[in-house]
Amino acid sequence: MIVYQRSSALFQEANQVIPGGVNSPVRAFKSVGGTPVFVKEAKGAYLHTEDGHRLIDYISSWGPLLFGHAYEPVLAAVTERAKKGTSFGMPTELETQLAQKVVSMVPNVDKVRFVNSGTEACMSGVRLARGFTGREKLIKFAGCYHGHSDAFLIQAGSGAVTFGSPNSPGVTAGTAKDTLLAEYNNLESVKTLIDANPEQIAAIIVEPIAGNMGCIIPAEGFLEGLRELCDANGILLLFDEVMTGFRLAAGGAQETTKVAADIVMYGKVIGGGLPVGAFAARTEIMQHLAPEGPVYQAGTLSGNPLAMAAGHAMLSAIEADNKVFSRLAYKAELLESGIHSVLSEKGIAHTINRYGSMISVHFSEDPVVNFATAAAASGPRFNSYFHHMLANGVYLPPSAFEAYFLNDALSESDIDFTIEALKSWNP
Repeated sequence: MIVYQRSSALFQEANQVIPGGVNSPVRAFKSVGGTPVFVKEAKGAYLHTEDGHRLIDYISSWGPLLFGHAYEPVLAAVTERAKKGTSFGMPTELETQLAQKVVSMVPNVDKVRFVNSGTEACMSGVRLARGFTGREKLIKFAGCYHGHSDAFLIQAGSGAVTFGSPNSPGVTAGTAKDTLLAEYNNLESVKTLIDANPEQIAAIIVEPIAGNMGCIIPAEGFLEGLRELCDANGILLLFDEVMTGFRLAAGGAQETTKVAADIVMYGKVIGGGLPVGAFAARTEIMQHLAPEGPVYQAGTLSGNPLAMAAGHAMLSAIEADNKVFSRLAYKAELLESGIHSVLSEKGIAHTINRYGSMISVHFSEDPVVNFATAAAASGPRFNSYFHHMLANGVYLPPSAFEAYFLNDALSESDIDFTIEALKSWNP
């Protein structure tokens, strides 16, 4: 049984100078309890902690490390680029080269704007949609996370047609009134909001495959229905592919679902592990963006050469080895099968959702199809499961509301080890 004394000491030290001891809340283990693990280094499928332990990694830095940690082509690209300068605040050819690669791989986009995070990408994509349509309201889905911009930190009101209310201090009621909340996989909830706000809704933003309430798969016809509703009502459909873009397929969820979005937001994989984001659309929409158009967006370090080099190396690797997606899906299928077998033998009620290399385990007898059904699953049982696996050398997402992200460095023996570790769990 692994213990983490050094991590506990480091966490106490961090709490003295960092709010909550972390720079992103999920890292604090508030959802599962206990003390977060501090990482010293990582290679391939393994994390090496400050305590001297090796963990099999099932989050892959929350998605971007498609080929595993310290992937040599990305390291080489970043190292060589850094020798020439890390940031200029001026244009570089690398930005154009990566944009060309994105446009060549992704359906339905002509131009790309790079930013520094998924939050920036989603925030900017919504602003562009509002500027393009001349409308102000936005529909989002309960349980879908699009970063921490004010417009997205909204909880449900008292009914389907009420305005949302802020779920974080610092978000104004004025901001919240323009965000309408629908239920994922429920087209009727979307229709109700559209009917109640005629010609006022600029955009519907959705994670095409949700990853922030666990992995939630779109029901048959759901995304197609959103596309039809948008077309019929002059609304733009925005796909938040910060998680799914270049992870599920070269063309992301647009490719796998065959549903076209108007604006697509990217992050994670296109940075190859460095902070980066992007939003993309066809020319008639993107020409509204400054300096070409009136919708303002800027970033001093946007398109910085280190992130561009890492992203170009990552997308080039995907182009050269498109079978990586089928390999990842196969490994995720093995993991799903193994976990299901063990939990079934133990008589533990569960539901496993999987889409490509995204997967999540919910301790529920019922299908998990939206935020309400995800929230109804057993939290205490998940916490016990998480800590058992952590104590046995397996690092899972420290929240029942996060998807696992597999990487290509993960071996079948690693998956076998994971399943064996689960067999000794006694909840």
